[in-house]
Amino acid sequence: MTIRRLDPVLIDRIAAGEVIERPAAAVKELVENALDAQASEIDVVLEGGGKTLIRVTDNGCGMSAEDLELSVERHATSKLPDGDLFAIATLGFRGEALPSIGSVSVLSLTSRMETATHGVALSVEHGRKQTVIPCGQPRGTRIEVRELFRTTPARLKFLKGDRAEARAAADAVQRLAMAHPTRRFTFTSTDTAGFDYLPCAEGPEGLLARIGAVLGKDFEANALPVEAEREGIILEGFIGLPTWHRANGLAQYLFVNGRPVRDKLLTGAVRAAYMDYLPAGRYPALALFLRCDPQEVDVNVHPAKAEVRFRDQGLVRGLLVGALKQTLQQAMHRATPDGGRVALGLLAMHSAGQGQRPVSSASMPSASRQAPTMPPRDWIKEGVQDWDWRQSPARPQNPPQNPPPGDRIEMSGSLPLGFAETPAGLNGDSGKELSEAASETPHDEPLGFARAQLHETYIVAQTRDGFVLVDQHAAHERLVYERLKQARAAQTVERQILLLPTIVELPEADVERLVDAASMLADFGLVVESFGPGALAVREIPIVLKDGSVPALIHDLANQLQEDDKALIPLERKLDHVLATFACHHSVRAGRRLGIEEMNALLREMERTPGSGQCNHGRPTYIELKLGDIERLFGRG
Repeated sequence: MTIRRLDPVLIDRIAAGEVIERPAAAVKELVENALDAQASEIDVVLEGGGKTLIRVTDNGCGMSAEDLELSVERHATSKLPDGDLFAIATLGFRGEALPSIGSVSVLSLTSRMETATHGVALSVEHGRKQTVIPCGQPRGTRIEVRELFRTTPARLKFLKGDRAEARAAADAVQRLAMAHPTRRFTFTSTDTAGFDYLPCAEGPEGLLARIGAVLGKDFEANALPVEAEREGIILEGFIGLPTWHRANGLAQYLFVNGRPVRDKLLTGAVRAAYMDYLPAGRYPALALFLRCDPQEVDVNVHPAKAEVRFRDQGLVRGLLVGALKQTLQQAMHRATPDGGRVALGLLAMHSAGQGQRPVSSASMPSASRQAPTMPPRDWIKEGVQDWDWRQSPARPQNPPQNPPPGDRIEMSGSLPLGFAETPAGLNGDSGKELSEAASETPHDEPLGFARAQLHETYIVAQTRDGFVLVDQHAAHERLVYERLKQARAAQTVERQILLLPTIVELPEADVERLVDAASMLADFGLVVESFGPGALAVREIPIVLKDGSVPALIHDLANQLQEDDKALIPLERKLDHVLATFACHHSVRAGRRLGIEEMNALLREMERTPGSGQCNHGRPTYIELKLGDIERLFGRG
């Protein structure tokens, strides 16, 4: 077969396949060019999902006739003045974006510089450039892309429906709008909802306002600011509370030097930082911005620049994981603001259904007015009151560093963390306990003082201006988990040798899996070994589990290790899963009656423990209802 040179138009179409794989890619390229032109207002219009029409209009610096003609030539750019590929500070540099678009569409460009008396226009029809002509045009540039991929039907065939393509284009614009909050972005489409993001003020408040415009106002109420710097790399942005999680990772927005990226290193660091706080299969919402010297990052790894490569990947990962973990730990006594108010909304619905006078929407909080649209069983999963006890006016001015023995929950003892056996909880408590509890003032402690136990599962505690409802098992499970983590880190896990080994029968695959993990389990005080086909011998256990069911623990560990192996979970995550399983088996169970002193001890330990806002599975451990909201519920407001 004879080798021949390809036609220039065909070459451009091949290049377009790498650069412009769908309408959203063309929109991204054109909007990035507008941002590089210092436009303060950018308007995007789509028809037919971008296949029929893409129009991007900006008020940037514009182009002269000479620049306009060169802009559609291959390998021509204004964004690489010194020829250094590793010092790219602009977004749209490529050298073939416009000619690639022009090779697979009908491309029309109209532009005028501020100093020019008139504008200039140029058309490119499927790779064939026309002559530049004068025209009327306000300052800036307008680019229209029509009949995208008409000459490449194979590419057109693989595109999704108009609505899906329009949504992808809208997402591309939203990501760029998030990175540039001081500029106005408008988006209009015949196939999906549009938006108009007005300019925001500079600084963190403006950034949060723009992020809230994209992710919704609820994100603003559930956001934690992040700010860190290490060796010239600056990290800023906002992350969502762990109890405000999502079913997928689409609400994770990551930027490097203002460029939206989907980088495995960054997403892996986010996953590592949140792994202690999220349920399986859930993802946090966040917007993080990394800034560094362009020399420290290579943006030319991928034609679409969706992936980047850092010179020092360990430094970037360490910065991200450390900053996010520190932020989460400092705010783990704060939880989402929806739970209590959603509960009020559900109560209002129930009251109305029973024929009682419904609470007027005007008297209810905004979150409560929205509550009826939510499934009734999901209100606990949605989170709990937005309250940081460390900032609460009820916080003790001089909290004791070493609480009294009767108040502190201990790791040792015949029952979990010092919970003593009692004949009954509050449901059967003596009048003395009730009077002692009533005499305590809820003003002294952030989580208040215990007043009752509901269904032997939930603790009711009165606070300064409302009450807290605590899930005793979820809260205690988190406390045990944090204690076990500390013991593991200090290598001080106490163990007990069993007089007679406990033999547990298991499928051979589970036995093999547990034997392979024996050294890891031994670090936690659990010593196991094979005991013939389909059997496992347990010789030592952590002392905190000495009163628990060893076979039940082994079966749960086997199931957890099997799930981790299927998901290719790294060793560090496996260790945390083992600890979580231990904590679950060691925690006070729902249905267990607690005395007033036991309940108060649990509340005090929660106040001292980072991360007590939710259990190991990411579920909230408590909600708080404000007195004012309760009064409005009863029509007293």
